[in-house]
Amino acid sequence: QVQLVESGGGLVQAGGSLRLSCAASGSTFSSSSYAMAWFRQAPGKEREFVAAISRSSHTYYGDSVKGRFTISRGNVRNTVHLQMDRLKPEDTAVYYCAAHRVILSSIRNPDMYANWGQGTQVTVSS
Repeated sequence: QVQLVESGGGLVQAGGSLRLSCAASGSTFSSSSYAMAWFRQAPGKEREFVAAISRSSHTYYGDSVKGRFTISRGNVRNTVHLQMDRLKPEDTAVYYCAAHRVILSSIRNPDMYANWGQGTQVTVSS
C-alpha cells in the first residue's frame, strides 16, 4: 500500500507563487517504478491533469499550466514538488498528488492512478 501526503497549499494573490510537496511512503512504493502526478479539481469541474514526472524523470504538463508550473523530484527520497509561478485565479482548486505504475501514454489519465493523497487547497485571489 502507498500513502501520499501533500503539503504547501494556501492563499496567494494573482501573480504570486506557491510550492506544493508530496511525500510518498509504503512498502510497495519505489520512485524508480512509480510515476507521480498532480491533478486538481475545482468546484463543479472534473479532475484536471496538471503535471507528472515519470519513473525516468521525464516531465509532462497540462496546457493550462505549461511554462508556469514545474514538477520535480525532491532531494528527500520519495518526494515530489510542484512549483507554481505566475498563479492565476483560475488555478484555484484542490490539488491532489497521485502515484502508480503508469505507462507514458496514460500518464495524464487520472483513472490510471491507484494511489491518491488527501488533497491540499490552493486559492488564488484576484
